[in-house]
Amino acid sequence: MRSIIFSRRGLSFLLASFFLLSLKAQTLDTLAIEKNAGIKGKFSNGEYKITIPQNDLNVEVDGFKIIPPMGLGTWIAFTPTKEGAMIMGDIILTETDLKPVQQEVIRQGLTITAIHNHFVRNHPNIMYMHIGGNGKTDEMAKKAKAVLDKVAESRGHNPATATVADVPYTIDSKKLDDILGYKGEMAKGVYKYTIGRPDVSLKEHGVTVTTFLGFNTWAAFQGSPDHAAVAGDFTMLEDEVAPVIKALVENGIEVVAVHNHMVHEQPRIFFLHYWGVGSAEQLAKGLKAALNQTGKNKTAEGKMNM
Repeated sequence: MRSIIFSRRGLSFLLASFFLLSLKAQTLDTLAIEKNAGIKGKFSNGEYKITIPQNDLNVEVDGFKIIPPMGLGTWIAFTPTKEGAMIMGDIILTETDLKPVQQEVIRQGLTITAIHNHFVRNHPNIMYMHIGGNGKTDEMAKKAKAVLDKVAESRGHNPATATVADVPYTIDSKKLDDILGYKGEMAKGVYKYTIGRPDVSLKEHGVTVTTFLGFNTWAAFQGSPDHAAVAGDFTMLEDEVAPVIKALVENGIEVVAVHNHMVHEQPRIFFLHYWGVGSAEQLAKGLKAALNQTGKNKTAEGKMNM
């Protein structure tokens, strides 16, 4: 009997040890990221994100200035894995940047999982390139740095070093909150919502993809009550694509892109970019109609994520 008890205790001890070792192995080494990437990022719930505001790009759409909080921020996020870290990123590129930067991504052994637009009628033209990779944390940080350095080399300067003025904002933010059922955050005259999908357990290469890693719906407002602009991104399961598009279009919001961000995700996820100009209240109501077509999003908490 004693040997059985000892065996059970021994087994429990071994299981606990393996569990602790597993946790330790999957703890992200943020110091290694900062040291090798040369950029300080943001830590959240065991994950880490580097964000580079594209302050040097003077982009306008329909008379509205697009600044980083409106969707003009390059980012690369790190999440812990058994190997070290998985990275996912969204790199903002000019037409001149595209070729050299994608060549650098391939040279670094990373993958390109999407290239697409976020806007139409934007001047100058910009594109968004999603990248991914998995390996030792310090190596992933070095690879991320190489890609970001290539952008700076292509432009002849660091995109973040320029300064950007606030855009005009006189919208009643509380009214937007009441309509959408979430609370946004203000940054430089842009009021932004980031809404997760807690109803969906998303994995890429078997690794969980969180709101912080880009699995979210977001909306950014600027302007006045009667002349506002909204830009954003919907994250959708395959059966949600058609009803979300229908709701947006019927409410006067333009769908400008439908695409993937990942290629090995489970379940299958689609992303949709939209743009709307008009009454802030009507735009919010249109977004709410589209949100109502997606899962159990009412249980998510709106928050800033850039």
